[in-house]
Amino acid sequence: MPAFQITNSLMTKIFTLALILSFSFYQNSIYGQFRKYSNEFLNIGAGARGLAMGGAQISSVKDGTSTYWNPAGLVEIKDVPQVNLMHAEYYAGIGKYDFGSLALPINGGKRTLGLSILRFAVDDIPNTVFLVEPDGTINLSNITMFSAADYAFLFSLAQQVTFQGTKKLNAGINAKIIHRKAGQFATSWGFGFDAGVQFTDKRWKFGIVARDVTTTFNAWSYNINEKMQEVFYVTNNEIPNKSTELTAPKLITGAGYTFTLNKNINLLAEANLDFTFDGRRNTILSINPVSIDPKLGIEASYKNIFFIRAGINNFQKVLDDADLNNKKKVWIYQPAIGAGFVISNVEIDYAFTNLANQSNPLYTHIFSLKLDLKEKEKK
Repeated sequence: MPAFQITNSLMTKIFTLALILSFSFYQNSIYGQFRKYSNEFLNIGAGARGLAMGGAQISSVKDGTSTYWNPAGLVEIKDVPQVNLMHAEYYAGIGKYDFGSLALPINGGKRTLGLSILRFAVDDIPNTVFLVEPDGTINLSNITMFSAADYAFLFSLAQQVTFQGTKKLNAGINAKIIHRKAGQFATSWGFGFDAGVQFTDKRWKFGIVARDVTTTFNAWSYNINEKMQEVFYVTNNEIPNKSTELTAPKLITGAGYTFTLNKNINLLAEANLDFTFDGRRNTILSINPVSIDPKLGIEASYKNIFFIRAGINNFQKVLDDADLNNKKKVWIYQPAIGAGFVISNVEIDYAFTNLANQSNPLYTHIFSLKLDLKEKEKK
């Protein structure tokens, strides 16, 4: 493949530059102006395996969903191209979330390219701006429908950096293009980078990912006609202008360990810590400007063909619904369970997650498919 050659030295330089930029923009995240919850659709996850394990994936992910969790894991796809697809519906089908990726191993399995797309959309939203006529009467025929959709396009490259005995180090980067649209009224385009590494030594796995490493931005533009502006003015609503939305860098660390219960059954346990630098958040540990959010996941496998998974994340302290004085606070969390099985070159995974918390459940079912485009030869 002479048309595309990247040396190990160049890949190392690219990744080193990304890490340097992450620390420089970390300081900007402290002193600059950022939106604390920007591009939140990129925090949902990808693949039923990862969602069933509570999002604890940074050190162990090794399939096409690595483009989302940790691009370094892509290099574990060595033999044949791989396709990953996922679909989920939220809030009784109101919101639809989809993920798709294509992973292409090159350079003898020492390097992998990845192409991915994420989409979160809410369709058939009623536009009631012109519901009330100037004379005060209600005209239902003035109601129109529009959709609000968020897209992310990820271009990934992973490289095996070192391999010696039982020790292995992989590195990867993402370049992402973000497109968000609310009907014909508002549109934004954004751009950003992610960088990650994975280190494996026997049964131990470690991972680090710097998300939005160079600060991701979204440039918004609005198309509000004069008639709509008049309605906004009369109803004391702000008329939006062009704006820029910034997403601060995030650092995620992870560690996992594989227990061998017998010759057929293995148990993988992983813990992740999300570090955000945009001020206090409602997390277990929050010291301005750093907040830390843990994620825990386990996966039991039988002969690597059948899997059972569970996870927990999103720990928050909220007011106790049972306290009539609205003073007592309790800890809540978001649990998840799931399963998967492999048939030949196809893996089907399922996750059952609670979108809210254990005391106010909002459950959703998630399915994903992993397909190796050619059956691997048995060694």
